[in-house]
Amino acid sequence: MSLYLQHFGLREPPFRITPHTDFFFVGANRGATLDALIYAITQDEGIVKVTGEVGSGKTMLCRMLLERLPDNVETLYLANPSLSRQEILGAIADELGVPTDGKATHSLTRALQDSLIERYAQGKRVVLLIDEAHAMPAESLEEIRLLSNLESKATKLLQIALFGQPEIDERLAATDMRQLRERITQHFNLAPLKQVDVAAYIEFRLRAAGYKGPNPFTADAVAMIAKTSEGLSRRINILADKALLAAYSSGSHEVGVNEIRIAVQDARFSPLKPTAPFRMKPLLWGMAGAGLLAVLLALISGLQPRSSGVADTGVPSQSAPQAPPSAAAPAPKATQPTLSRTETQAQNPNSEKLRFAPLTRQHMGQYEQWIADVPGNHYFIQLLATDATQTGEIEGFLARATAVLEPAQIRAYRSSLSGRDRVGVIFGDFASREEAVLAMQGLPEAIKVAQPFPRQVSKLR
Repeated sequence: MSLYLQHFGLREPPFRITPHTDFFFVGANRGATLDALIYAITQDEGIVKVTGEVGSGKTMLCRMLLERLPDNVETLYLANPSLSRQEILGAIADELGVPTDGKATHSLTRALQDSLIERYAQGKRVVLLIDEAHAMPAESLEEIRLLSNLESKATKLLQIALFGQPEIDERLAATDMRQLRERITQHFNLAPLKQVDVAAYIEFRLRAAGYKGPNPFTADAVAMIAKTSEGLSRRINILADKALLAAYSSGSHEVGVNEIRIAVQDARFSPLKPTAPFRMKPLLWGMAGAGLLAVLLALISGLQPRSSGVADTGVPSQSAPQAPPSAAAPAPKATQPTLSRTETQAQNPNSEKLRFAPLTRQHMGQYEQWIADVPGNHYFIQLLATDATQTGEIEGFLARATAVLEPAQIRAYRSSLSGRDRVGVIFGDFASREEAVLAMQGLPEAIKVAQPFPRQVSKLR
């Protein structure tokens, strides 16, 4: 849980980097872009392309589309850009309920067309949203062009929206991509936020999280965030979150340039070009200041600086305390579980309304068994918390996590205590916070990028 929530009167973390549609910012032309996208998709405007730098808000815009499109629009979402052309057809067929039965490409395409015609006759539209399109192989992009040809006498049967980094424009500029390029009728670009937009963005996120007081960020602090983040919303979130933690650690309700300097030193962003994925870096202790250092040391020693009052599925964005270089992560403790499915449903009465994928169900079962007997003063590592409706995101995260962590120590739970139906993914069982922190430092980088953090079992219960 974020340490500063109660300090600033927040009901939830305002600067999470995971997309949350309640925090969609309509300023800086984002709202207008969403409206234009909805119009283009529903008015048969051909292929639509949305570009933006890493962290500019493309995935958030995609999530908003999924929520805002009319009920007669059926959405298909492809998040894996490395699919082959046959795999793309198979994924679309699965979404539409079309049996593949080992069909060749031509036969499968015809079956998809028949299914799309049937939906069109029922007054339905189908839109295919493709994330990370800049990373698609050339043959897969060609398959997208062929899919855009599926049409009835009067209209396209499949609307396609491509979301990608600016590199996709370089791909499309190639001679062999000219046919696909000419089928793209609408181009949208998510430009970085200007300084005035950064100020409005920070204010909006704070209010959306329940903040009632005057803006804690000074004008100079906002200017420094705007310059360092280069206007990218993900970077703004990271810096603002770390700065709030720094202010909390010193007992202040104002975020000034000193707190931003601490956040900048901690984040150590790479230059925008070449683009590099964000990685959490160790704090420069000499720059962090005595207040923040004291709070982080309190975390390691198992002290509770303040009660945040956040619901058990809140996701913080602060960096974790760093373990000494010589410390080794202890092996997670095994437990003997026995909680029944009936008891879990009593806690979550709507648990059967969503259909979770097999891996998610398996790790939910592991959680049910583990939570029955684990001592309340034990700790675990929170890896993920997201809306329960994001079943694909949850299953994909579990697939990646089980490939690099001990599968038996990964558990998934469901909770509605925060007022939203949420699913969390957790790892390990540790006798103390210090053990959990040390283990967290040994997590693979692919897991660390989600900003895991230690939590006590009693807080989860």
